[in-house]
Amino acid sequence: MISIYRFLTTIIYPLLVIFIILRIFFNKEDSSRYKEKIFFSHFKVSRKTNTKLIWFHAASIGELRSIIPIIKELNKNDNTEFLVTTITLSSSNLAIEEFKKFENIYHRFLPLDVNFLIKRFIRLWKPDKIFLVDSEIWPNLIIEANSLKIPLALINARLTSKSFKKWMKFPKTAKVIFSKFNLFICSNSETKNYLEKLNLKNIFFIGNIKFISDLDEKKIETSDKDFLLKRRFWFAASIHKDEDIFCLQTHINLKKKLKDIVTIIAPRHIDRSKQIRYLSEKLQLETQILDKNDNILQNKEIIIINHFGALKKYFKYAKSVFIGKSMVRKLISDGGQNPIEAAKLNCKVYHGPYVYNFEEIYEILKKNNISKEIHNSKELSDNLITDLENFYVQDKNISNSIKMLSEKTLIETMKIVGDFINYDVK
Repeated sequence: MISIYRFLTTIIYPLLVIFIILRIFFNKEDSSRYKEKIFFSHFKVSRKTNTKLIWFHAASIGELRSIIPIIKELNKNDNTEFLVTTITLSSSNLAIEEFKKFENIYHRFLPLDVNFLIKRFIRLWKPDKIFLVDSEIWPNLIIEANSLKIPLALINARLTSKSFKKWMKFPKTAKVIFSKFNLFICSNSETKNYLEKLNLKNIFFIGNIKFISDLDEKKIETSDKDFLLKRRFWFAASIHKDEDIFCLQTHINLKKKLKDIVTIIAPRHIDRSKQIRYLSEKLQLETQILDKNDNILQNKEIIIINHFGALKKYFKYAKSVFIGKSMVRKLISDGGQNPIEAAKLNCKVYHGPYVYNFEEIYEILKKNNISKEIHNSKELSDNLITDLENFYVQDKNISNSIKMLSEKTLIETMKIVGDFINYDVK
């Protein structure tokens, strides 16, 4: 299978080039840097020859945030440089912003996983160690690194039952690919168990490293700050189909006790905003669809977020949050959304029973009294009333618990990462 993959990626390379170029017209690629992904003539190498180079690859913004504290911690050591590669446009913008003050940290887009591109990229940069994040399994990259005896680590490694079953359709391929890693730091115990079934070594589970991700609250601002500070509101985030009625019923329950309550709903798919407004107005609720440059109107009680990238703004000012994709039974096998960002911004997090993809994260939050499972709108509204009656009092226990979790995860992660960096392949 590996040979077939290597052959096919080479054969379809011209099509991949066309695909990348087409993405420019949809603002999915950096028009000034897209060639980094497809032409080795644009592999700009800046590293010094007398230093150690550590390469971190994180595909998108969530993965990148989780490794920024690790890189900054490692950067306290002298005579080390860092290459950070990403894939998405948003993650490249974040990398540039976070590392612009550091002359020894370089950002590049990861080239397509085509054999001749990856081979040239690795041989030009000559990294001493490579860290791949989450589920970034690129066979050509892995094989080439292994052939050059460059130690490979997969951190915050994540395998779901679905992805593991796919790998097990080709067990020999899975064994070959995963055996080339020298270290695994898993995001959950399920992944650890799957990797152990492959008889691999150096597998650790210390908790999800996204708990240590940087969130600079000072950079999270909104023009509705005054409204959010003065009004009682709760936030329903990443709401999926069939959860909107649940949220609206919760609001109706709350109104019986809190007359001025505002409910802010962020649908997971914003093309459903009009449908939610229709349902809301049918219940005779004053409703506003909030576009990117709009401000919340004072006389509205249901606010429907109609743009991307807004969650952090409302997490920052919300006392209580409901995370969606958790009340829909048909999503039982892949339910849930990542609650870490909300928790790190000191929100009390509520969720339904279907959170399969994030069970262990929720279990950690539950043990620290940061999250709670609910089963119906009355149960949620009862809890929200308790929270919102003291809306202006911030729960410092959440902040303290998250801080302790972050520090503990970072310390344990850095010990393993540090040992790996000082490790040499024989």
